[in-house]
Amino acid sequence: MPRPLEFVRRAVRQRINEIFNDYEAGERPALRRADALFPTDSVAWRVNGDIVTMMIGGVSGLLLQMLHPKVLAGVWDHSDFRADMHGRLRRTAKFIAITTYDHAEAGRTAIDKVKRIHAKLGGSLPDGTPYRVSDPDLLAWVHVTETISFLNAWVRYQQPDMTMADQDAYFDEMARIGEALGADPLPRTRAEAESLIRSFRPQLKADARTNDVAALVMRQKVGGMAEDAAAGIIMQTGADLLPDWAREMHGLPKAPAVVTRSARTMARSLDWVYTGSPNRQVWPAEVREWPTGGPK
Repeated sequence: MPRPLEFVRRAVRQRINEIFNDYEAGERPALRRADALFPTDSVAWRVNGDIVTMMIGGVSGLLLQMLHPKVLAGVWDHSDFRADMHGRLRRTAKFIAITTYDHAEAGRTAIDKVKRIHAKLGGSLPDGTPYRVSDPDLLAWVHVTETISFLNAWVRYQQPDMTMADQDAYFDEMARIGEALGADPLPRTRAEAESLIRSFRPQLKADARTNDVAALVMRQKVGGMAEDAAAGIIMQTGADLLPDWAREMHGLPKAPAVVTRSARTMARSLDWVYTGSPNRQVWPAEVREWPTGGPK
């Protein structure tokens, strides 16, 4: 007979799967596979596998990305974020899970799907400046902000002593996804990532549209009271993870220390409750054996 803790783990696993997978549309959690795009001992497997830090990093990355007027325009003109921000965040989570953990063929299929969508999209900024979503420079901004935000959240809340060699390896590994999507230039080390972000800063701005999208992100609701309370901590902590200059552009205050402590506790306790051991959480994939031999 299952022990009480096992019932808790099952309930938590089921709720996480429901949040990150649209079961009505036939979605199911990705499996961790030995034949994925990344090897099982990669730094990407470690960093991309923590549910709390990936959500914090995802929020921080999105807030950074929208400071680029052309990236913001792509979201504004071609996304249903106003009606379904949760769906947008869930699709991003699904993409990370598939390209990190699922069979390599499934990962390449997900990348090709995104590329086909990007190739069709473009428009003009309010001042008439044209943009294309498939612009390698814009894709580079999206890639570097997302990647550094995921890593920063991991370092702050799960592995403060992570070596610089491992941090550099993460950027080098994740460049494989950015390259496949058409991003250029691509950072291969943390120093290159920070340099690339600095080079973009003269192009960044915050206006009324930026504030509208940021407000939608920060007030996300995902379900019941417990989930929404956790989401509130994650949103505040994601904003706090931003560089000082980006937080100032958004007009966001530094999160209270209690929020930071709560996020750290959440990150560590959820690992333990979900898997029984630290740093094995897979987000939003299931923890399973590693099947081989192609998608099933």
